[in-house]
Amino acid sequence: MKRIFLLIGFLTTVIAGMSQMAYQPGFAESQRNFPRVNDILRKKEDTLAKQFREKGLQWPAKYIYLRSFKYDSQLEVWVKGEAGKPFQHFKTYKVCAMAGTLGPKRMEGDFQVPEGFYHINEFNPRSEFHLSLGLNYPNASDRYLSDAIQPGGDIYIHGSCVTTGCIPIMDAQIEELYVLATHAKSQGQDFIPVHIFPVRFNVKRSTEYLNRYVRDFADYTPLATSLKEVFYYFEKYKKIPVILVNNKGEYVTDEEVKKSLPIGERNVIITPVVKKIRKKVPFNENEIPNTVHKLPEYPGGSDAFRDYLKKLNKDLVPFLNEEQHSAYVLVEFIVDQKGKVLNPRILKGGNDLLNENLLDALEMMPDWKPAIREGKDVPMKLKQTIVVEGNPSASAISALSH
Repeated sequence: MKRIFLLIGFLTTVIAGMSQMAYQPGFAESQRNFPRVNDILRKKEDTLAKQFREKGLQWPAKYIYLRSFKYDSQLEVWVKGEAGKPFQHFKTYKVCAMAGTLGPKRMEGDFQVPEGFYHINEFNPRSEFHLSLGLNYPNASDRYLSDAIQPGGDIYIHGSCVTTGCIPIMDAQIEELYVLATHAKSQGQDFIPVHIFPVRFNVKRSTEYLNRYVRDFADYTPLATSLKEVFYYFEKYKKIPVILVNNKGEYVTDEEVKKSLPIGERNVIITPVVKKIRKKVPFNENEIPNTVHKLPEYPGGSDAFRDYLKKLNKDLVPFLNEEQHSAYVLVEFIVDQKGKVLNPRILKGGNDLLNENLLDALEMMPDWKPAIREGKDVPMKLKQTIVVEGNPSASAISALSH
């Protein structure tokens, strides 16, 4: 437990980014020793000071906070002049290139941009991408959850508008950001927080896209939920909450953060489907003959089977995703020599929720008449394509195959 508390204490300090460190006026001067940075500071300081005055902001900012949104391709810059005051919005930059998909970075070479709570830990005036600000990936959470040997690294906010897993903006924008960060660090902000979110949670189109993603990647739910809670806490208070890490590598916040979610948004992220652990009946499939003289028969014959499938279609329609008008689901099951339906499984199609309900139905099918070969009852493996459509009368049912 001692190791966990050490990690928590470190991450809290880093992410909150509010600890007043020793002033470092020499840091800005040391940056001026690099010709590229010296030119940029000389060129940008007056321009930024003017922009701050026009927005009623204190120049130079003693504290800055950055929020990046993957799907929305945005990087927000927030600033303030006093530790206890709320942040104020300064600018939103366009993230001009993006690698990977939603979800966290978990290993080297996956081209993913991390998601979570980070801080700037490197100023690189000699970057190949004009200028760059490095992030402390992997952080305490990532060290639990990412690949233990090769979690990856070298994640930057940089210029040049190219990326293989970083956050790129235009050269003029990284120049502004580099100057802001340099002055903040010079005034004592050692830990400049950078929060990377999958989407803007208050944008309907973005949240709908996230929901579709979560349906397919259930393990992503704890992280997505934590990110959403912190997003809305900041939206409400313009302050950064204390964020901890538990012994599973998950981010943890207090009840005040959780309560900051608007009531209408508390169920935006869909709870993933919990797949049942289904008991597989032991069966030697070598006993299944290649050919039979008569296929298994659903009780009541082919007409009864069609009626069963029509009812099944009607029962499954509510489980189609919002973007699905129909689903083609290929299932497989065994009808043994006693007519028992064994070990149904989904070969392809559908979605998690639909498939779970379909398997429930198949497991409850009545006994069939078994297949016959040379006058004897024998087992047979069957495949069945089921088309689930919003209009039950349009349901297409394929012939059994084996």
